[in-house]
Amino acid sequence: MSQLERLLLMAEDELTQYSTDARKIEKLRRKIGISVSRKEQEEVKEALKAQMSTGQLSKIVEEQRQTVALPFWGIAGLGLLLGIAMLQPLDLIATVAGGFAAIKIQQWGWQLQAQRLLLNTLEDIEQRMKNPS
Repeated sequence: MSQLERLLLMAEDELTQYSTDARKIEKLRRKIGISVSRKEQEEVKEALKAQMSTGQLSKIVEEQRQTVALPFWGIAGLGLLLGIAMLQPLDLIATVAGGFAAIKIQQWGWQLQAQRLLLNTLEDIEQRMKNPS
């Protein structure tokens, strides 16, 4: 597992905590400071910047992943309802497809949020190194 993947897992772990972004950055900053050298932090930051997409769709999914996935959850629920009520197995395909799409959109949004949190944390560490006050 590369350093970037390990740090992304740490960022995803911080996303599970119900707290402010500043608190998440503070907790993640301590973990990164203990386990990653300064040179590796710079390498991870550059790799992360190169990896992050800047498209409009990815920005929307990052900020509103649940809202974007909601119509697909609706398709899955409607397909399940119609498939069971009318005994039409073809409608159950909509359930599987809608559920799969909704889950993948939410996973993608979660990963984008973790990348953004990690990038913000690395930038915070760099800023604190320049201005220690």
